[in-house]
Amino acid sequence: MAGFSDYDKYDGLGLAELVRSRQVKPAELVEEAIARIDRYNPSLNAVVHKMYGQALEAAASDLPGGPFKGVPFLLKDLMAFYKGEPLTNSSRFFKDYVPDFDSELVKRYRNAGLIVVGKTNTPEFGMAFVTEPQLHGATHNPWELSRTPGGSSGGSAAAVAARIVPIAHGGDGGGSIRIPSSCCGVFGLKPTRGRNPLGPYYGDAWRGFACEHVITRSVRDSAAILDATAGPDTGAPYCCEPPVDTFLSEVGKEPGILRIAFTAQPFFSDSVDAECVTGLESTIKLCEELGHNVEEALPELDYKSIANAFVMVVCSETRAAIEQAELELNRKASFKDFEDETWVAALLGKKCRASDLSKALNLIQSAGREVGRFFEKYDILLTPTNAALPLPIGYSVVSGFQRIALKVLGRLNAGWDTCLR
Repeated sequence: MAGFSDYDKYDGLGLAELVRSRQVKPAELVEEAIARIDRYNPSLNAVVHKMYGQALEAAASDLPGGPFKGVPFLLKDLMAFYKGEPLTNSSRFFKDYVPDFDSELVKRYRNAGLIVVGKTNTPEFGMAFVTEPQLHGATHNPWELSRTPGGSSGGSAAAVAARIVPIAHGGDGGGSIRIPSSCCGVFGLKPTRGRNPLGPYYGDAWRGFACEHVITRSVRDSAAILDATAGPDTGAPYCCEPPVDTFLSEVGKEPGILRIAFTAQPFFSDSVDAECVTGLESTIKLCEELGHNVEEALPELDYKSIANAFVMVVCSETRAAIEQAELELNRKASFKDFEDETWVAALLGKKCRASDLSKALNLIQSAGREVGRFFEKYDILLTPTNAALPLPIGYSVVSGFQRIALKVLGRLNAGWDTCLR
C-alpha cells in the first residue's frame, strides 16, 4: 500500500482539503489508516472490527462531496448501526448481531464524505468509565500502555490520540466522550440532547442522557462534523433550536468578555487529584489573563440524589434494552450472556417501580432547570474533567469477593427489594 506519509500532520478538514485539491487520493488516506491500525492496534486494542474491504471500495467510488470527503473514520461499537456490519455493544449477547439498516447519524457521516475503516472498543453497553470489556479485552492508552484511555468511548479516543484516524465516533451518557478525551489528550464535545439524530432505532437514549458525536484532534473538526450531522431526523421526539450561524464559523471568533464560574469541588466523588486541580488552576489563570470575569461558583443541587436518580435511569434502561433484545433476536437472556455488573444493573432495573422512575426523571428535570438558571448568570462552568488521572489497566475491576457476590446475585436472579432513593 502506498499510503500518505504526512497523514498525521493534518486534521480531518486538512486531509479533505488535500483530497479536494487533488494532492492526495482518498485511497491513499484509507491505506495509511489501515497501515496504522495494523501497526498500532496490537498494543492498543482500540479497533475491534476491521472494515478494510468496504473502506477501500468506498475510496475508489464516487464519494459524496461533503466537507470530509475521503477522510478515514472509525465508529464506536455501540449505537452506530451500519448495514451489514456487526454491532456487538461489547456484549456476548450481541456478538452475532448484524443490523440490516444504517442509523441516521451513520448516513450523515457518510454523506459528509467520511470513510468508515472499522469499529472501536467500548465497555459493555457503554456502562463503565474504563474500556475493558470481557468480549474484546482492554484498550490501552497510547501515551502510557499500562493506563486506561477512559470510557466508554475509550477505543475511539485511543485511536485518535495514536493518529490512526483524525476523527472517531463517540457517545456520551455520563462522560463517555469527555472522560476518554481528557485521558488521551484529544478534543471531545458532548452536544446538547436533540442536537444530533438518534433514529431510526432510538427515540432518545437513557432518557436523554446519551448523546452521540465525535472525538477529534482539532476543535474545528468537531464543529464542522456537527454542522454536517445536526438536526432532527424523521419522527424525532424532540430537537433543539438550530444555531444562528454554523458551528465552524464560531471557531476562533472573539467571544468578548465571558462570565466564567469555576469549582474544584467533586460532584460525585470524595476528592479530586492534586494534578487535576492544578490543571483547573492553570486554566483559570489563563482566562483571567485574557480579561474574562472569573469567580468560584457552582449550581446548588443535591448531587447525591441526582446520582441516585441517574443510576435508576441507567438500570431501568439496561433492563429494557435486554428485554427488547430478547424479542428482536428471539433469544432468552441469562446471566451467562452479560458481564456481572451489567446483569446486576438489569436486575435492579427490574425491581424499579414506574413511580420511582417517574420521580427520578422529575428530579433530574428540576436539576436541569436549576442549571439553566445558573447559566443565566454565567457563560461557562470550569471544572476538572476527571477527578483522577488515568487509572492503571484493571484497577477498577471489582475485588474477588465483590465478583463472587455479583455472580451469586446474578445466578439467583436476586436484587434489591427497593430502588435507590
